[in-house]
Amino acid sequence: MAIRPPAVAGLFYPAQASRLRADVDALLDAAVGPALPPKALIAPHAGYIYSGSTAACAYASLRSRQGEIAHVVLLGPCHRVSLPGIALPKATRFATPLGETPVWAEGAARAARLPAVVTSAEAHAEEHSLEVQLPFIQRVLGAVDVLPLAVGWADASLVAAVLASVWGGAETVVIVSSDLSHYLPYADARRRDGETIRQILALAGPLAFDQACGAAPVNGLLLAGSAHGLRPRLFKACNSGDTAGDKNRVVGYAAIGFYNGPDSENNGNGLNDASTDNHDFANWGGLDDNDSHDNAV
Repeated sequence: MAIRPPAVAGLFYPAQASRLRADVDALLDAAVGPALPPKALIAPHAGYIYSGSTAACAYASLRSRQGEIAHVVLLGPCHRVSLPGIALPKATRFATPLGETPVWAEGAARAARLPAVVTSAEAHAEEHSLEVQLPFIQRVLGAVDVLPLAVGWADASLVAAVLASVWGGAETVVIVSSDLSHYLPYADARRRDGETIRQILALAGPLAFDQACGAAPVNGLLLAGSAHGLRPRLFKACNSGDTAGDKNRVVGYAAIGFYNGPDSENNGNGLNDASTDNHDFANWGGLDDNDSHDNAV
């Protein structure tokens, strides 16, 4: 049994289990999100002091699904290794200070049949975009398995084909890990990220890599979401200048849910209208307009 150990514990999130558990639970308890759980999510992957509150708004929407969701398809960009295509891990379990989560073996076998899907321990060894999602998954969903996919140079159709192979029903949720713009001044980042979020909410890919570091998996989700009739909803958006960084060079974050069919338009389902084109992005997180760090990304 091969275990992928945590690579960024103590850097992006606490290495001590009790503190990590308390921090994640506190972020979830403070999160505001819709009552209706989505089929798919976009969540950021920076250090928790930067983007944890935004990620928590994504995961809080899944709390009512504990015991119902069995499989998490988790996609994130490959930051450390040049990767053509998409990489499955060699490991059969992923560890965090909170314990081990098994890799979804059947899902991995399905994905492995597709072209440009490889198996690479190297692509996963130091990849934080997937790892930082795991403590939230462990606290919110409990005993599930995950299909961790490191996405490199892959077009939207390839990512969408992989998603189609493991899409499933209510037992499966898709989570794409991505931040938004990187290292722009605060006001420029808000404008840029507002444009990107509107594009996502319209399912209007493709995004460019300067819009989102996870553009490749996000573009695949947008294509798959369009094919499945999903409707996106913005839960929260901010940047590192709103949380723990300065405002000279910021990184943007958003939590977005994707819902099945017309029911997501029903105002009685616990959703708000944050996804509409007239949403006031100047009021992200209730904030006004008044040195980046490695784990802000």
